[in-house]
Amino acid sequence: MKSLYKIVAVVGLSIVATSCFNKNKPNYQFFPNMYEAVPYETYSEHEVFKGGKEGLLPVEGTIKRGFVPYEIPNTPEGYTLAKETLKSPLDSLALDTEKGKALFNIYCAICHGEKGDGKGTLVKREKFLGVPNYKDREITEGSIYHVITYGLNAMGSHANQLSQEERWQVADYVLKLKSEL
Repeated sequence: MKSLYKIVAVVGLSIVATSCFNKNKPNYQFFPNMYEAVPYETYSEHEVFKGGKEGLLPVEGTIKRGFVPYEIPNTPEGYTLAKETLKSPLDSLALDTEKGKALFNIYCAICHGEKGDGKGTLVKREKFLGVPNYKDREITEGSIYHVITYGLNAMGSHANQLSQEERWQVADYVLKLKSEL
């Protein structure tokens, strides 16, 4: 008898659940904006961006969290100032020679060579000439950081590829290479 009640209850529930279903129009829509999205014309103006602007600019004077502005200008005087005064903010625990070596091999060794002798792959193939040997130059960690940030002569800036900490890691590794030459 109990099994008969169970069968009747299951059949009754299935009839109730399926009787309200309409194949032409679903009953409930969860997240209806996903089913019926508002169409926007590509590259058209929108009320969010007033005055024909394509995006909103950050508030004047704001900087990205964790970013420290580099105030020394990209001039010969700025290079001299960086060479004489700029010191690494990383302490001995934050400096990682292996990370500096890996970054140097990725971004610098192609021109400067893995030993810092100025005989990288592009120099050997004569794509770039006159890449200096670190041994022949008077460089400091400040001058290295400045050159990585802004570039010098044929070398372009690497500020977009390397974070500030990574640039200091590479500068430390370059000084290590210079001491080994």
